Amino acid sequence: MWPFARNHSNVEEQKELLEQIQALFEEGDMSALGRVLADQRSSDIAEVVELLDNEQRRAVFDLLEKSISAEVLEKVSEATRAELFELLSENEINTIFSELDLDDAADLLGELPEETRQKVLRSFAPADSAQIKKLMTYSEDSAGGIMDPLVISVPQHATVAEAISKIRAAEIDEDFYSVFVVDKTGRFVGDVRVRYLITSPEDALVMDLIDPDTIYVVAEDDQERVRNVFRDNDLIVVPVLDKNHNLIGRITADRVIEVADEEAAADLYAMAGTDPDELEHVSVLHAAGVRMTWLLPCLLGTGITAFVLILFNKKFRREDMAFVYTAAIAFAPMIAAISGNAGLQTSAIVISGLATGHLAALRISQVFTREVRIALLVALACALIAGVVSAVLLHFRHLQFSIDPLRIVFALGFAMFAAIMVATTLGLFLPFLFRRIGIDPAISAGPLVTTANDSISVAIYMSLTLLLAG
Repeated sequence: MWPFARNHSNVEEQKELLEQIQALFEEGDMSALGRVLADQRSSDIAEVVELLDNEQRRAVFDLLEKSISAEVLEKVSEATRAELFELLSENEINTIFSELDLDDAADLLGELPEETRQKVLRSFAPADSAQIKKLMTYSEDSAGGIMDPLVISVPQHATVAEAISKIRAAEIDEDFYSVFVVDKTGRFVGDVRVRYLITSPEDALVMDLIDPDTIYVVAEDDQERVRNVFRDNDLIVVPVLDKNHNLIGRITADRVIEVADEEAAADLYAMAGTDPDELEHVSVLHAAGVRMTWLLPCLLGTGITAFVLILFNKKFRREDMAFVYTAAIAFAPMIAAISGNAGLQTSAIVISGLATGHLAALRISQVFTREVRIALLVALACALIAGVVSAVLLHFRHLQFSIDPLRIVFALGFAMFAAIMVATTLGLFLPFLFRRIGIDPAISAGPLVTTANDSISVAIYMSLTLLLAG
């Protein structure tokens, strides 16, 4: 029978697999379960493992080959992985880690307690243990932290025959598309595509085949920059160099796809006012604690907004201003909500541009010119609509004012315009400021900044109401 390629299973097929595995557990047919698991991809098994209880997970890992166990352990979430570490014996953990690539082993070791980590490291060969320790010194979101230290390199004065001989002798199970070239001190010179080695005479020198425009990254580069380098240059692999220009590893496109997912998720968490850390633990108490870390300052911010309104109450103590204050309070949420969302829209556009590394987004003057014009149109439209809405509502309720109610309408309109312009300015400049001082720009679109904007917009609104209606 000829082998056929399989498509990755979709969600429906994964559901069917889960139902099949759970049925086999109920029947107690471990032999059939082993056969089913042996025919699945590790990614599909990882999806199922996420939904099993610990007893079932234990049984699944007993049936899997250690190489597949390692792949499954790598693909599950950190919270599930933490539970699996509790289920697996010390010997099993050591065996599974021995099946991992060194860069993956370094990533997962960081999740283990120090004592367990040291035991696992001692189970590796001294050279591999030293390599893993070196990888763990790099920041997890840097090029050094995501690179694979296993590379094929040849000296620049080698012949094509010598290079091909080294490739054949290399103990590396990953695909590669080019061979890196170094000088006698180990400094990176460039790379040579494998197809050039295959099509060139055996006595040709490798140095004559080097691509002069080889793109590389350095170990300290942020993974976001690495992702942009891949995207902008349609790369499959890129070499990683240290500060002395020595070749120390490589990054492949599949790893960059993972990085892109991680970066997108991290930005979403930051903008929503939470943290990826809550997904690294099973405890709902821990997750609630992470969220409250963000929400408590927001509660303080809304308290400040309430304090602003109380302060303005003193300004409206005249009897003829009591109804004005009441009407103004009614429209305060409109001001805060619309201006906050307008600022969020601007910051989202700026943050997206900064994350993708587009040059236009990095030039604040160009972004400012565009966003301010948009903000002016949005502010004018919202001010007019808010004014009409307030006029209709005030007329509909037949409220009695000792002053012309149109003053409140104009105050609301002007305040809406001013609040949107202020919020847009904050949404424009804060991401650049945060980026400059080393803070994730996505935080500038989070609830903390949005809450601060509410206080500012309400203060603007009440000030204009007092000025125009007082």
